[in-house]
Amino acid sequence: MTDSFFYTSPDNPLASPLVTQLTAEYDRRYGDYFGESSEKEMTRYPAALFGAPDGAFVLLLRDGRPIAGGAFKRYDHETAELKRIWTDSDHRRQGLARKVVAELEQQAFRQGYVKLYLTTGFRQPEARDLYIASGYTPLFDVDADPEIYGALPFEKYLVTPPTGYVPTLVTPPEGGWKAARARQLAEHR
Repeated sequence: MTDSFFYTSPDNPLASPLVTQLTAEYDRRYGDYFGESSEKEMTRYPAALFGAPDGAFVLLLRDGRPIAGGAFKRYDHETAELKRIWTDSDHRRQGLARKVVAELEQQAFRQGYVKLYLTTGFRQPEARDLYIASGYTPLFDVDADPEIYGALPFEKYLVTPPTGYVPTLVTPPEGGWKAARARQLAEHR
């Protein structure tokens, strides 16, 4: 059994299991909760955003087959945004997502980023726990009902944070994310 990282593009046929399984996972957990299909979320960003020089897309291969993967894209001049962290459903609970995150952190640093940002869905407690255990700072109240946020933001410095750094916590919208989205849709009708 040999594991290796393979940098590629979301368009590579080897990435197909990641895209297919992650889309199905989002469908199972969220359905139409966010007002759009999981497929739309998975195709929101062009594949080129996950390529050099600003991004990266990596698969963890075991004996040539993808078992985990993830990506990052430029968020701002010093920050990369992690996206699409995934582990094949037959290979979970082996620490593979943690390996992918660590690899992406190293690659982001090599590409000149000093900070990482990400969001994960409120119905993904294992992802939330992964990021906390990996040293990411939650930018939300971890004791609040996560549904009020919709997406749970995190950040992590890859270098020593600036002197006086204090994370800026996100304030949930009045009545929670879903109520805010309903107000927004009503205003645009």
